[in-house]
Amino acid sequence: MQQILGMMRKAITDYQMISDGDRVLVGISGGKDSVVLFAGLCRLRQFIGIDYQVIGVTLDPGFEGVNTDYSPIVRLAEEYEAEYQVRRTDIGHVVFQVRQEENPCSLCARMRRGALHDVAKELGCNKVALGHHGDDAVETFVMNLFNEGRIGCFSPVTYMSRKDLYVIRPLIYARERDVLHAVRTNDLPVVKSVCPVDEKTNRQWTKEWLLEMEKTHPGITMRLYGAMQRGHVSGW
Repeated sequence: MQQILGMMRKAITDYQMISDGDRVLVGISGGKDSVVLFAGLCRLRQFIGIDYQVIGVTLDPGFEGVNTDYSPIVRLAEEYEAEYQVRRTDIGHVVFQVRQEENPCSLCARMRRGALHDVAKELGCNKVALGHHGDDAVETFVMNLFNEGRIGCFSPVTYMSRKDLYVIRPLIYARERDVLHAVRTNDLPVVKSVCPVDEKTNRQWTKEWLLEMEKTHPGITMRLYGAMQRGHVSGW
């Protein structure tokens, strides 16, 4: 976990992600990335020298009409003495039963983003932290290039003027393997997604394509990552 904390501290410092007095809402899906982000931000408060608050929020999509059990995350929040809430939603029903989307991930992501921003405003938060790491950034870059023919990615820090909120991504210097290592060595709880299309998405295809490319072009992921930084793509 110390390695992850170092990466998060550098990202927060480099991009001035958090300041004194911030109330940071952490979007927690239950997956490894968001859980490590939540634990990391809770632990960083102890020594980073910035006075901020952490509030964890999970939006349960209610896939197939079932409420997911997030009690392991509740216990983690209690361990860190951090506020944590689970909000039950009908996002799963709308996406799969009402709209019957051919591309459900896009609508689901938009609905979750909107709901998360609304909750952040309700709770008096001025920052929303998401668990995207460096590999996610490269995958997004490749998807935008292949699917839309454009150069772009998510930004380390994004200002949402309509909501007067900043979206921050403190894990951008970490790799997925770093996140996995932090989960395993610190025995962090992970709540498995029950999404009907989990691991059948365009992002999953992109992840697997990059893994295949690594076999014949070792280091290609990090070269793309470096090119994004050197080219200042999307504020990097």
